[in-house]
Amino acid sequence: MATLDGRVALITGASRGIGAAVARAFSARGARLGLLSRSGGSLDLPDALGIACDVRDRAAVFAATAQVVERFGSLDCVVANAGMGAYGPFLELEPELLEAMIDLNLKGTLYTAAATLPHLIEAGGGDFLVVASVAGLRGFPGEAVYNASKFGQVGFTRSLDHEMREHGVRCTTIAPGGVATDFAMGTGRTHDSVAGMMSAEEAAEAVVFSATRPRSYRMLTVSYRPMNEPSWG
Repeated sequence: MATLDGRVALITGASRGIGAAVARAFSARGARLGLLSRSGGSLDLPDALGIACDVRDRAAVFAATAQVVERFGSLDCVVANAGMGAYGPFLELEPELLEAMIDLNLKGTLYTAAATLPHLIEAGGGDFLVVASVAGLRGFPGEAVYNASKFGQVGFTRSLDHEMREHGVRCTTIAPGGVATDFAMGTGRTHDSVAGMMSAEEAAEAVVFSATRPRSYRMLTVSYRPMNEPSWG
């Protein structure tokens, strides 16, 4: 098992789904964790600090990051995972859902980067991993705004990787196909439409893999999909 012994990781959207699966996988490998979510739970994991934080609030993200660094002394890895989805024809999408996807998926990622990257640089390097989606690599009908937010994450992370390389910080996009979580049952999806999706634990494996690669090379975009994923994906 690849180890993360002693490393300090901050994970957003950590209370459930992929975020919780990543937290458990990191904990099992010895990481110390700052877990940000709206509920603020620690998942009852050892060496985990749960913090209530909405990543749409820039000041709150900075404050939560400071709490994590104060508790553990440094920061080595960040997983920007918080997100949401709403599905259906663009012209029928409720305005508040449009705003929420851009604010949470895209701006939340930008705020997380702004708050955490200085600490990764101070530590002499680290990993900034963004959980995006295959929807950040190709367009899907009924997902126009979700696609826009995810393409934004991918573009931002690729550009950021160039800027952070000299500091020893790797910036990686994780782009899974469908994952069977509560998130997947967001507005506009049915139980039938999530058939064949991978589990959150399977999705988390790619995050662990990326965070544990030798420092001699960078992980840029990791995209993966289940063999039996329906044709919509």
